[in-house]
Amino acid sequence: MSASVIALYNPPSDIAAFDKYYYAHHVPLAKTLPGLRRYEVSSGKVSDISGATPYHLAATLTFDSMQAIQAALASPEGAATAGDLQNFASGGVSLIMFESKEI
Repeated sequence: MSASVIALYNPPSDIAAFDKYYYAHHVPLAKTLPGLRRYEVSSGKVSDISGATPYHLAATLTFDSMQAIQAALASPEGAATAGDLQNFASGGVSLIMFESKEI
């Protein structure tokens, strides 16, 4: 079993500035989250079955459990990562968390 946080970023006011900041600053910061097992980001357009979505970027952060996610978010690194969103996510971001199991 594992647990994931999916961050769905709406289009920012300045896409080039978002991308530059996200990869140079936010990703390295988020990678310090305790218990983080995997960090993946979308490549290209974010779509659903009916076509394009309103999202600019999707990121999936994988942990061992929901308890591990909660501990990571409560940590100083989690506070710093959450606080950093205001520095680049001008379009807003939705965070979805869930546990998963292989079937």
